[in-house]
Amino acid sequence: MRGLEGKVALCTGAGREGGLGHGILTRLGLAGCRLVVTDLESVMTSENAVVTDLKQAGYDVIGISCDVASEESVRKAADAVVAHFGQLDIVVNNAAIGDIIKPLPELSLQEWQRVMAVNLTGAFLWTREASRVMTAGSSVINIASQAAKTGFRQMAPYVSSKHGMIGLTRTAAIDLAPSGIRVNAVCPNHVTTAMGKAQSEYFSSLRGLDPETYRAQIASRVPLGRVGQPEDTASAVAFLASDDAAFITGEALNVSGGEETH
Repeated sequence: MRGLEGKVALCTGAGREGGLGHGILTRLGLAGCRLVVTDLESVMTSENAVVTDLKQAGYDVIGISCDVASEESVRKAADAVVAHFGQLDIVVNNAAIGDIIKPLPELSLQEWQRVMAVNLTGAFLWTREASRVMTAGSSVINIASQAAKTGFRQMAPYVSSKHGMIGLTRTAAIDLAPSGIRVNAVCPNHVTTAMGKAQSEYFSSLRGLDPETYRAQIASRVPLGRVGQPEDTASAVAFLASDDAAFITGEALNVSGGEETH
């Protein structure tokens, strides 16, 4: 990918080994980016497995604690990145809560607000803070979901937050275009990370199926015949962050093997 060498890329919610953020930062590191792993303080210990793995791969990487739902925490993390690297060029809003799954009448206001705070407000806060220090050619990429375009049963907070993320993407793209900052979203379907596994196990139980049978059914709905891998989303992120996508902004790119087409 053109234009990624030496850029500083930060990914939220990236501190869990094998997660989507881990895959995204690995791909950006391969493209020559300097990397920032952010997650909750409880995850970003001195021996964080993602930071360790990326360092062992030879990438220039730091880990920073950040609660994306906290304005102060996001501001401090952005300042820490600039203090360390001198710049911030790519922000990937990946942090999300996706395991509050229940019928809408059973949802508490606290559960609804917590999902919105992390999934949507967190993306807003990082987009705003990043835009204050980014220069022309920088990029914000929001990890939305197939749930940003299609409704799913018993997932009202998650689906609503992801639909809202597309609205944020489109508006931020317009507002930040004069500064030369592009804003796009990636919309993967089911990816069996820790969050994806929790979702599939819940819905398999709801249908009276074992999880592997349920995941096979998910794959059967995908025209390309398999579920998504972190690498699929990571490659889309790298493309959108690169100069190869220099004229692309305000888009919500499906990465679903053909399952989602609108």
